[in-house]
Amino acid sequence: MSKQRTVHLECGKSTQVLYVLGTVINIDIYKPSPPGCRSFEVTTSPGVNYSISDKQNGNVVTHPVIRWALTEDSLLLVTVDQVSSAANDGKVKVTFYGDNLDKPVDKMTLELTAVYVSLDVDADRDGIVEENNPNKSSWMWGPKGHGAVLLVNCDKELLTASGPDNMDDKVYSFADLADMSRMIIRTEGPKGMPAGYTLNLHIPPSDKEKVQLFRHEMSSVASVLGRTKESTAMDFTKGHNKIIFSAEGLVFPDNKNATLVTFNLSVVHQEIPIFTDQVVLHFAPWIMTPNTQAPEEVYVCSVSHNEKFLVEFKKFVKKAECKLTVLPETENANDIWMQDEIEFGYIEAPHKFMNVVMDSPRNRGLKNFAYKFLLGRDFGRINLKSEKDVTSMDSFGNLEVSPPVTVNGKEYPLGRIVIGSHLPIHPNGRKMLKEIRDLLMAQSVQSPIILYSDWLSVGHIDEFMSFVPAPDRKGFRLLLASPLSFYTLFKRLQKEGHGEAVMFDNTYCDPVKINEILKNQALHERNVHVQHCIDWNRDLLKVELGLDEADIIDIPTLFKPHNATHVQAYFPDMVNMIVLGKYLGIPKPFGPLINGECALEAVVRSALEPLGLDCTFINDFTSYHKRDGEVHCGSNVRRKPFTLKWWNMEI
Repeated sequence: MSKQRTVHLECGKSTQVLYVLGTVINIDIYKPSPPGCRSFEVTTSPGVNYSISDKQNGNVVTHPVIRWALTEDSLLLVTVDQVSSAANDGKVKVTFYGDNLDKPVDKMTLELTAVYVSLDVDADRDGIVEENNPNKSSWMWGPKGHGAVLLVNCDKELLTASGPDNMDDKVYSFADLADMSRMIIRTEGPKGMPAGYTLNLHIPPSDKEKVQLFRHEMSSVASVLGRTKESTAMDFTKGHNKIIFSAEGLVFPDNKNATLVTFNLSVVHQEIPIFTDQVVLHFAPWIMTPNTQAPEEVYVCSVSHNEKFLVEFKKFVKKAECKLTVLPETENANDIWMQDEIEFGYIEAPHKFMNVVMDSPRNRGLKNFAYKFLLGRDFGRINLKSEKDVTSMDSFGNLEVSPPVTVNGKEYPLGRIVIGSHLPIHPNGRKMLKEIRDLLMAQSVQSPIILYSDWLSVGHIDEFMSFVPAPDRKGFRLLLASPLSFYTLFKRLQKEGHGEAVMFDNTYCDPVKINEILKNQALHERNVHVQHCIDWNRDLLKVELGLDEADIIDIPTLFKPHNATHVQAYFPDMVNMIVLGKYLGIPKPFGPLINGECALEAVVRSALEPLGLDCTFINDFTSYHKRDGEVHCGSNVRRKPFTLKWWNMEI
């Protein structure tokens, strides 16, 4: 904000003004001068400084001059060093002279009451509200950057409350204030403060529905700004004062809500601001965590038809030494698709970390899971809603995030979000709801990539891709489903004399011989098309994630027609796995047994185990695969956050 203020003086009079430290008072000398004057003198009291500026050329003269020539461009600039000890104790006197240099023609006087006013936030991002940071009114990314951070207060401190903390204008627990961003008004003035001055804290109309401000008064906290209120007024009182506020975010950024909010503090006299200070806060983005982040807790549902699956799944999670939460059927309403209902992430400020789950709009049997079992102290929830029809594309098996990557020199230290959609040339195809896409795009730190997944019956990207950690290269591998690898393997097995070996032995469907699969020309042609679809995504991911072929591992996969335009997995889709550190829970494919070993499992082990990964093949055939999903679809993982602070990114 401008720190300049224009004041008009009159000859023969004394003008009294309130001066805010750090500002410059501009006084036109020529206009109020008496006719015939040729020069002027300026005298000031101790602690009051002045200089003379040439308005035309912008020259400023500060060295001592006894007598100044009066011109049309003469401008007096006044500053004060410290807060006044009494009202009007700062003096500036301007004396005018005509042709007789010994006889003053007239004079005008300025009396100043100097005060200190500052609106402060944690602009240096160290968790402490410093005083009058020069960079508090702007945002800059990076470790040498500046600008305060604002959290969306979407957790629930009071467990008996009906919704998250930011849903009303109340603070039910003082612990809730720790989720908010501290803001302080600091003022200082003399004992005899002039009357008629107030402080006004205000926000732009566009920000009022994005933020709420609470004022601390003794043992109470009251909402004073935001929601419906654009400004709040306070008395400007004498002495040292500190007024404490806490700001909470109400909504996450999207295409309607920008990432920055602005607060302004004005000193007001006769309804006109004479000084305004400003601070800017940046919304903390919602951040997803990739498979390369360490797991903290695994979630899965228990229903009558997945008892055997759960026995194997529990053993796997125990081997990975990870906490497991099993949601009983009484709470999941026979909805087993945990991955589709929620996506785990977090938000963070220098003073606070909060887990935040994104709750999809699919609203099936698990629709109350996030609200009932996750929302709580320091665990927030984004409740996505839409007035439009929700499709399977809006479930979160269609939402993933890559590990950190560098692409053509540009770093993505938090990875990149990946979502599935239709091809650009097919605008009427299926795609994720605009409300979800807009929110993901607006978070700004995990720049989303749009893949083509509309060729699948369910349409989820986790049906053909996954990321696993690796000790070399970029720190991970991209796994892609590959019909081409499947046919290459089966043709080799046939050539080696195993054509009569069968798939699906010991399952609840008819066994199929290798020879029979390879003889099915229609199936092969359909999978040739599927391979083209996956290759389109492969090429895009190589560009957008900066990958080489050596960063990609093809996983043998076969798809079968669901209808004329969509396909689904022919056998349990091994790419659709759960990743817990080095431990991989992979759908058991029930491939042909060659020398007592599943040929499909053997290929996957040979590709992944040299990377230090531990492969466990879990039987999900009847519990998930026959219901159009796999292990990843039926589970979910909350992971550790990144050590990198998002505000230190260079964007």
